[in-house]
Amino acid sequence: MRKLEAKEVVEEVSQDGKKIKKIIRGRFFEDFEIGEKYYHHWGRTLTQQDNILFSTLTMNYNPIYFNEVWAKKMGYRGTIINHLLVFNVVLGLSVEDLSEQALALLGYTDIKFLTPVYPGDTIFAFSEVIDKRESKSRPEAGIVTFATKGVNQNGEIVIEYKRSVLVKRRTYYKELE
Repeated sequence: MRKLEAKEVVEEVSQDGKKIKKIIRGRFFEDFEIGEKYYHHWGRTLTQQDNILFSTLTMNYNPIYFNEVWAKKMGYRGTIINHLLVFNVVLGLSVEDLSEQALALLGYTDIKFLTPVYPGDTIFAFSEVIDKRESKSRPEAGIVTFATKGVNQNGEIVIEYKRSVLVKRRTYYKELE
């Protein structure tokens, strides 16, 4: 059985007597191995505009996110990027490699915000598979747990967390074709 890459995989499939191309994205449960590391290939530079929009849309009006004088009084060198925006960007950077075949997000644990992110910082992410097991109640899926870290352009870890995902099994998916 070949291993799916996070990139597009194209297969020839016969359907109603016609040949079509079927694109499958993401990894299935069988593709993950404990200890595997993924260096998510995108990065994202966060701007003050991103920060203000996210904070406003989520009604998070902590002045450290939009009031430079206040942020400096709190010990920062200026306004910082909303912590939850940082979390969501790091999560988004990992989706292509880890959860495009996910059926459900099962939860996040051990979230730590370690270093402030400032407007203009570029965030990168990497993850490691730390646990994997078959689902007892869902034969078509398994549970994979990842440890993910987000780093800034200087290599400083800005966030780390663990997340568990219910991921499709390839064997079950193939049966549906």
